[in-house]
Amino acid sequence: MREVDLAIVGAGPAGLFAAYYAGFRGLSTAVIDALPEPGGQVTAMYPEKMIFDVAGFPGIRGRDLVANLVEQAAQFAPEYALGVRAEGLSYVDERPVLALSDGRSLHCGAVLITGGLGSFTARPLPAADGFAGEGLVFFVPHLADLAGHDVVIVGGGDSAFDWALALQPVARSVTLVHRRDKFRAHASTVARVQALPVEVIVNAEVAKLHGDTRVSAVEVAVRGGEVRMLPADTVVAALGFTADLGPLAEWGLELDKRHIRVDTTTATNLPRVFAAGDISEYPGKVRLIAVGFGEAATAVNNAAVIIDPAAHLFPGHSSDNG
Repeated sequence: MREVDLAIVGAGPAGLFAAYYAGFRGLSTAVIDALPEPGGQVTAMYPEKMIFDVAGFPGIRGRDLVANLVEQAAQFAPEYALGVRAEGLSYVDERPVLALSDGRSLHCGAVLITGGLGSFTARPLPAADGFAGEGLVFFVPHLADLAGHDVVIVGGGDSAFDWALALQPVARSVTLVHRRDKFRAHASTVARVQALPVEVIVNAEVAKLHGDTRVSAVEVAVRGGEVRMLPADTVVAALGFTADLGPLAEWGLELDKRHIRVDTTTATNLPRVFAAGDISEYPGKVRLIAVGFGEAATAVNNAAVIIDPAAHLFPGHSSDNG
């Protein structure tokens, strides 16, 4: 059984900042996430999107924000368990024990849940049922991988239009297919895409993916009976994600739908278990990355005095530590 002062469940921005802050407080830290890369939904859903409401950055790309957070935490060498789920919670000598999906256990001084949306799964593309080849993706970790591709994006929300904006400069062609003629994306983003050489096909659905080992074409059924065959090297199914708490829902946490109720210290109803970021809930909650950073620091400082009763709640100023 591994021992660690603080186990952080969720490697999104709040979890990564918590890993830094725990190291700053002198705590050993393990960061656990079911996704194979750090960054949570930022990495999975909008790594190339610009974020404008993080303090100190007039604008920063999602991927760069995650890279900076990983670098910031790295000075304290947190342990990462990626592609691993926190399955069960129990207690030994009043200290939490996490059972991980890879068979390991973590004996913790405290647990901080920063799971964002919880466990999320991409909504499937119905037309891809039975398609076994490559070229169907739900997000694009590296834009350069699609350089020179004919790309078909399916969806009408923010993610679909964000991918269209990001991919248009690098792909050979970008076509967006949506089943309605109205979009859920921000009007300004829609206008920017419509001003680019991106074909937007509305009132249409992808009926079939063609290709053996890889997508080669997409068959699109347009309302009114027209059928179009589009060349495609990659199909981006930007149909959104379904989210749930997964195993966390069985831990005995006090929940508000799929959010975890916390008090002003970010403590949950379970001993030595805290929650911060989008997954937590309290009166007046605002779900922003900037808010999650503050909640992460609050959680770590309150956990520190539970882990070591001789510790002070106020950590001092980082600028005093050189």
